[in-house]
Amino acid sequence: MEIKEAQAAVDHWIKTVGVRYYNELTNTAILMEEVGELARLMARIYGEQSFKRAEDEANAQENLGSEMGDILFVLLCLANQTGVDLGQALEDIMEKRKIRDAERHANNPKLKS
Repeated sequence: MEIKEAQAAVDHWIKTVGVRYYNELTNTAILMEEVGELARLMARIYGEQSFKRAEDEANAQENLGSEMGDILFVLLCLANQTGVDLGQALEDIMEKRKIRDAERHANNPKLKS
């Protein structure tokens, strides 16, 4: 699915099933909550924290995708609400990074293994 299609699909779902968008501030708070849930999971999968329950560990990889999907959904909501074309925003950022970071990372001794 293209980003523009994703934004349209979220907008359609909100308007037909979700009744209406939460306001922008509420959606920003929800986005932060979802990022926190992803961070907690990452700390358990890739960091030093352990899972409290074996079943949570068994479902960790599936839950990782679910948490990322939650973040993407809310970000798409915010983009729709604020009139941001996320596809264009990503293209702009990639162009900026291509120019700004053309040699930065290649010359970073911290990234050499």
